[in-house]
Amino acid sequence: MPRWNQVLELDSSRQPVGGDVEQLVEAVRSGADLRIGTGFRHNEHIDTSSESDELIAEVMDFRVAYLVEDRWVAGIQTQRMPVALPEGFGPRESMSFFLYNQDGQQAIARPFLDGSQPTATPGVSTPDPWPSMPRYHELARFDEGTNAPSSNFVYDFEYFRYFVGGGWREVFSHESDGSVTGGSIEELAAAVGEGAEAKVAIRGLCADLEESAGEDSAEAVEHEVFVHLGACYYYTKEQRLMAAAHPVVRTRPGTPLGYGSRSWDFGWLMPRTDGFVAGWLCDPYTLKFRREDRRYAIRWFVSR
Repeated sequence: MPRWNQVLELDSSRQPVGGDVEQLVEAVRSGADLRIGTGFRHNEHIDTSSESDELIAEVMDFRVAYLVEDRWVAGIQTQRMPVALPEGFGPRESMSFFLYNQDGQQAIARPFLDGSQPTATPGVSTPDPWPSMPRYHELARFDEGTNAPSSNFVYDFEYFRYFVGGGWREVFSHESDGSVTGGSIEELAAAVGEGAEAKVAIRGLCADLEESAGEDSAEAVEHEVFVHLGACYYYTKEQRLMAAAHPVVRTRPGTPLGYGSRSWDFGWLMPRTDGFVAGWLCDPYTLKFRREDRRYAIRWFVSR
């Protein structure tokens, strides 16, 4: 079987023209990696003053995936910085936390890293009509003038192609108190010890972002956040494994997924197989870190 399979395609109107969204949902639920391909014209998206209408084919990796209400997939790029094609990088040091939903709706959160002083306070901003980019439809804008602006939008790409990378299997799962619900810690530790990659699906990772918005906890949106793991550590006597996760971007769960004012952050996690998760999370407005320990139900996956 090929490493990557296209399971869904949308046209420029974001209507399905191939594949099946249920295949996408099932693949991500089972731990698959996510990549999305799009196509756009240079003078429509990069340099609107250019005479070049060359088609640019882009493929993006989404190292963090969300499964919301067990039916909705979204991905976030956590390691992307702004680029100014075809020469290099953008004008200000920042991260480009692009977010794509299964229906083609997109979002961007951009924490600036250059130390500039903000000129405004967080809040709802006026969407930009982008008259020079008729394919760009900004739906909502937040925190303009701060060090962490964000927006939800649709860009009418020529196409949207959703690829999933299999080769993962779930080997262990537990509740937030560490009680085992499936698999075995021995199988997880053995696979990691033989060089397998690992990732986790953390249930309810962003629930506190709902609480901060005053949401009724009884109506919390069910969600899992899939994050790749780096260094893994197995205590052989205790039979307990923990890992340093790759960067994660957290945002208030919903369908479609997006950003809002004071409803997202980013940072690093250290999950353990007893349900404990240490968080080292960054406030995007101030770039100040905080340490936050919580407990979550987790599913653990290893590469085949």
